[in-house]
Amino acid sequence: MSVQAGETLVPVEVYKKAGVVFGTQICTKYMKQFTYRILPDGFYLLDVAKIDERLRIAARFLASFEPEKIAVAATRIYAQKPATEMCKRVGCKAITGRIIPGIFTNPYPEHYMEPDVVLVSDPRTDKQAIKEATKVGIPVVAFADTDNKVDNIDLVIPANNKGRKSLALLFWILTREILRNRGVLAPDQELDVGYEDFMATKLRR
Repeated sequence: MSVQAGETLVPVEVYKKAGVVFGTQICTKYMKQFTYRILPDGFYLLDVAKIDERLRIAARFLASFEPEKIAVAATRIYAQKPATEMCKRVGCKAITGRIIPGIFTNPYPEHYMEPDVVLVSDPRTDKQAIKEATKVGIPVVAFADTDNKVDNIDLVIPANNKGRKSLALLFWILTREILRNRGVLAPDQELDVGYEDFMATKLRR
């Protein structure tokens, strides 16, 4: 985790406070390269520098597509509001909740769309979107936690993709960086809202 203060997209402490660096107690072979260490309780910590680097790469990549040609899949409840907020500002299309089979492959139903790239919040919960995109050769960008398998993912962004705060911060950063890359925002300009405004309402137990 060799990063200096001011070098990351948001301060390292913000990443930590939002829980972005906290993985699970399981780590797949591919995801080990993004880990920093294992905590005494067995949970993996993700490397902040690698999270930050992949967010930059993903933002540049996504900014190269027409906004309306970007689809964002968010089945997980805590990912739905952040995905929607991102799409409001970027101009992409949010697919929240259940992903209907055929959404990218069957041109007849009303819900059909033809994106050029797909961003998914979790390879496990959004597997239908990945399956559809793979069938028609659409590149897939995904937030992936330590326990995720990343088959058919073209660009992995390592991160805690389960937490409410983490998902809000990840989508907020990506939104800001895409808009900066497009010139909609100046290089040092912030979004009109903080990442807390991307946060889903906490589920009641």
